[in-house]
Amino acid sequence: MLESYNPHCQKCERLGKFLGKVKKENTSYFCKPVPAFGDKGGQLLIVGLAPGMHGANRTGRPFTGDYAGVSLYENLYKYGFSNQAESTSMKDDLKLINCQITNAVKCLPPQNKPIGSEINNCNVYLKNEITALKTNSIILTLGGIAHRAVIKSLNLRQTDYKFGHGNEFSIDNFRLINSYHCSRYNLNTKRLTLPMFEDVFKRINYLLK
Repeated sequence: MLESYNPHCQKCERLGKFLGKVKKENTSYFCKPVPAFGDKGGQLLIVGLAPGMHGANRTGRPFTGDYAGVSLYENLYKYGFSNQAESTSMKDDLKLINCQITNAVKCLPPQNKPIGSEINNCNVYLKNEITALKTNSIILTLGGIAHRAVIKSLNLRQTDYKFGHGNEFSIDNFRLINSYHCSRYNLNTKRLTLPMFEDVFKRINYLLK
């Protein structure tokens, strides 16, 4: 079986040291590589940037327990990809339907900014998650780093696949769709609006049905 997650991964010295520091200050936090969450046989794979300090890094589940996950999980519920509209903890009975969520980088980076070598070190896990997808699946990338990580994992030329909100690409047996990241900053500055984000899920829902 292809390895898509290693809870003991120590490839990135900087991230390992940072997680150790955060764990000392927040002993109840997960503070490990965060695994993908959801239906491993699903047709929708959502790829974010990296775990948030007080979200996935705290709870151990992508986009859970912080602002970035609010609109994401609301849309997943609205369009039939989950059984409830909120993701608060590993004990909340949330289940994803035909959908899985992961990150380009599995560990929390300082200032939420992974460096190139860290993205590259984690890319094999992302590649294996993509390899496991069914035919006619959809990959939704949240932000430019996630998009470029997907392109790298497929050994494609970045110049042929430019990131842009709403951009779509047909690649082999699946479709790649871009969205701005649903971060607090992007939503507060209106770079991404809630209607813009919902339109992405409307499009995904249409394509899958």
